[in-house]
Amino acid sequence: MLTGNQSWIFESKPVITSTGTVGGPFEANGAIPEAFDLLHDDLWIGEKSYEKAQSILIEGAVTTALKKGSIKKEDVNFMLAGDLVNQLTPSSFAGRSLTIPYLGMFGACSTSMEGLAIGSLIMEAKGAHHIVSVASSHNAATEKQFRYPTEYGGQKPPTAQWTTTAAGACVLSKTGEGPRVTGATIGKIVDMGLSDPFNMGGAMAPAAADTIEKHFKDFNRGPDDYDLIVTGDLGQIGLPICRELLKQKGYELGHEVFQDCGLMLYKESQPVLAGASGPGCSAVVTYGHLLEKIKKGEMKRLLVVATGALLSPLSFQQKESIPCIAHAVVIEANGGVS
Repeated sequence: MLTGNQSWIFESKPVITSTGTVGGPFEANGAIPEAFDLLHDDLWIGEKSYEKAQSILIEGAVTTALKKGSIKKEDVNFMLAGDLVNQLTPSSFAGRSLTIPYLGMFGACSTSMEGLAIGSLIMEAKGAHHIVSVASSHNAATEKQFRYPTEYGGQKPPTAQWTTTAAGACVLSKTGEGPRVTGATIGKIVDMGLSDPFNMGGAMAPAAADTIEKHFKDFNRGPDDYDLIVTGDLGQIGLPICRELLKQKGYELGHEVFQDCGLMLYKESQPVLAGASGPGCSAVVTYGHLLEKIKKGEMKRLLVVATGALLSPLSFQQKESIPCIAHAVVIEANGGVS
């Protein structure tokens, strides 16, 4: 099961039997609204706080995934969930409502693939029949915590990114039909000394390049072994940096094979500056958009490299630099790749 130094091969190939994706009004006007099962027209979603609204996003994504997979909530062994808000309160409060055995995950914007990798490892160890993995973010809740409340109207630099209001969930099962998780590479923290919270793409790019390089070496693969390699949310700033770093390591990744979820979610006309971000970004693009391409036969093997900046309001106030991480997961068509 362990291959190389920091990767796993899942011989049981856990099946992604169903998914659920929920977004907000800005996502409804984005580039891939069809990737969402449910779109809300109000950031508040009828709640009294943005954090409570985020819990509703999570509950909606999970219940939708279960309904689409015809799986009863009582048959789910564990829910792995994470977000950006202090102490994962939206995820924990959603767990309170859903009453599924709960494991909180924090990898910042890398949480989607961290949860999918850990969930697949549990399945590989025969530790569950069904697992739900869900990651979420809310634009207004995140801005309030890490930068300024949206009501403040602060000007942002061109390097800043737009936190996605969305939740993406998938159901992992031992058997069934659907795309399969066949491997994962767990990243290590890379910190190049950047401290600007408005340039997450530049900060995370070296971590993404490091994980991709380790993945290629651990699996004895290269870019040509994948139909698509997609990062989580490097955006317009981080993606070319990551591409150049990989080139220096001897890997040429062209624009067709190497893309970014943060550049897929919104239209160019939307004021997102350098692109999308947030745990919900890679979750909904992967579960709502890219998996559909696998199901339709347009792709056979996909590598999703979710990236995360592990700063906090406290670390920023103490003038610390930003530790970054990236986790990669291999998703293949039901029959696998010969």
